[in-house]
Amino acid sequence: MVKIMLYGVRDEEIAMVEAWSLKNDVRVDYTKLNLTPDTVTLAKGYDGVTISQVADLDVSLYSTLASYGIKQVAQRSAGFEMHDLEAANANQLIISNVPSYSPESIAEYAVTAALNLVRKTELIQTKVAEQDFRWMPAIRSRVIQEMTVAVIGVGRIGSRVASIYRGFGARVVAYDIEPREEFADLVEFQSSLQAAIKLADIVTIHMPATPQNYQQFSLDLFKQFKPGAILINTARGPIVHTEALFTALEAGYLVAAALDVYDGEAPYVPVDWRGREMLDPVFQRLISHPQIIYTPHIAYYTDTAVRNLIDSPLDATLDVIRTGDTKLRVN
Repeated sequence: MVKIMLYGVRDEEIAMVEAWSLKNDVRVDYTKLNLTPDTVTLAKGYDGVTISQVADLDVSLYSTLASYGIKQVAQRSAGFEMHDLEAANANQLIISNVPSYSPESIAEYAVTAALNLVRKTELIQTKVAEQDFRWMPAIRSRVIQEMTVAVIGVGRIGSRVASIYRGFGARVVAYDIEPREEFADLVEFQSSLQAAIKLADIVTIHMPATPQNYQQFSLDLFKQFKPGAILINTARGPIVHTEALFTALEAGYLVAAALDVYDGEAPYVPVDWRGREMLDPVFQRLISHPQIIYTPHIAYYTDTAVRNLIDSPLDATLDVIRTGDTKLRVN
């Protein structure tokens, strides 16, 4: 019988893993531990491996897995920047991802985060908790229909975000390194990132992390934001220079931000850190900043997405075992 080992499995995923195993007549074992040089031996004797971790993999793991006869590693996320693809290629390992597990989940959350900032719900709830029920300019809102939204990255998720904002009646501009014709009726593509940002009341990021866009949202870029604008990042933490964002908020280059991701999140998300000292001063400042709403990488977190993040990587793993390839490979 085919045997697959899953690393980093959460309790809520176990029933889904077992349902897939029964349906496909494949033995699937799992551990809550991540794939590391200390845990890689758990994969010995298995035909395939899937993982979900966000931290970079130790490059020695690829040769070890290859020595076990394993031909692939299925990443249970859209992002695959934690993999050294050259090292994987050198060891003839196929790396796959899940490019689309629920674009609607992330798109809906990104818009929800923006609405919370626009409608100042956190401030309103604070005042209600204080029994201050006055109407005042501090809690007065704007209307989305009268705003311009810049969608940065118009793919599966970005296009859905654009569609939702169009439903509100907002003007939607966009920037993508490869503008796609099929979305030309949905957004107004701009010639540069800067051109899109200068027009926008809401800037919402939906790009993958690449070496080219590492900390692309820098202080110089924030200085070009439209006065009163807000930033939404439900994409990848490394795209935004966090300390530059602090400076920009304090200088008034933008008024607020909602971040579902952070460059240094790996040790903390998803971990119960209650009662423990926060070791990252930048992260500590981020989660307590009065102009930032932070959430722990949960934009995707719906019933549909969680199920797809189990089924799709297991399908890809089985494809490689049976056919030698998968349409979800990234290397």
